[in-house]
Amino acid sequence: MTSRTPVSARRELARPSEGHGRRLTAAFDALEGFPALAESRNRLLRVVREGRASTGDVVAAVESDVALVTIVLRMANGMASKKRGKIASVPEAVGLLTPEGVEQLAARAEVFDFFERTPRWDIAPERFRLHAVATQAAADRLARTLDYPHRDELLVSALLHDIGKLVLAHAYPGYPVQIHGQARTPGERVHRERRELGVDHALVGGVLARRWGLPGSLASAIERHHSDDAEGQAAMVRLADMLAHYGHGRGVDPKELLQAARVLGLSEDALRTLMYELPNVGNGKRTVDPCPLSGRELDVLRKLAEGKVYKQIAQELELSTSTVRTHLHNTYAKLGAQDRAQAVLISTDRGWI
Repeated sequence: MTSRTPVSARRELARPSEGHGRRLTAAFDALEGFPALAESRNRLLRVVREGRASTGDVVAAVESDVALVTIVLRMANGMASKKRGKIASVPEAVGLLTPEGVEQLAARAEVFDFFERTPRWDIAPERFRLHAVATQAAADRLARTLDYPHRDELLVSALLHDIGKLVLAHAYPGYPVQIHGQARTPGERVHRERRELGVDHALVGGVLARRWGLPGSLASAIERHHSDDAEGQAAMVRLADMLAHYGHGRGVDPKELLQAARVLGLSEDALRTLMYELPNVGNGKRTVDPCPLSGRELDVLRKLAEGKVYKQIAQELELSTSTVRTHLHNTYAKLGAQDRAQAVLISTDRGWI
């Protein structure tokens, strides 16, 4: 088998610009009905209908599926006011829609069942979800390692980073096999897409995200996640994507992987640690429930978590010792904690400190 796409296939895939544009437009329209996995949708409905689920439980259930994330984000952005601005994270979207609103959306969502597949989608939703969730898990691990401040938005970008592949798969029946050929790494596959189609899935994915009315920051991260000069969130997604491929046992270029890590200030040793731990990486339960503590109470509690005594905390925060005691007394009452250890444990477990 040669690395070049067969001539007949290339003629089918590389239409004149007008036909190319029509194919992509039709594929964009088709993605309006991209289904959620039946199990993902059913789990979300069970969580919401239990009545005792936390915001974190609902968020985790939504983030388990690409289609559910897009449904929730699109509806939330359609409702968002100019004052609020665009909504780029699932916790924000769930907060605006309420669990009841999420339930209504999920109940109406189209679904795909692996054992009852339809010719229209075949195995695309399941295969796509596996890599999306793996990339999201790697991004979450990176965010915690680098103390990245926009974790919730990053997790959405990571989950949606390959949505352009769904467009290309719908537009061109031979995609990805006939286009990628013997390309081994993510970079090689993107290069072949550009050569054979004139576009790549990252660029197409950015266009789709904008058509859906998602924030520009998300669209840009999706669009640029294969760029050598990617920065910020796009660079995070780029490295997470490579790590997910590595975790699946698929080919990655060691030089590209190391270069992507260095862009983010990640040392070679830290990268080795991530790669070693990757098979066991997971998001775990999302801790996005509202924090009842004030900013100053959180400051005091963080110092307490560092093992500092009242006098040290008071000096570093320029407070009196009695004020520190008052803040901690209020903190214990709000959290239902008996002592400092329990207060630190509760706040750490819920992601507040």
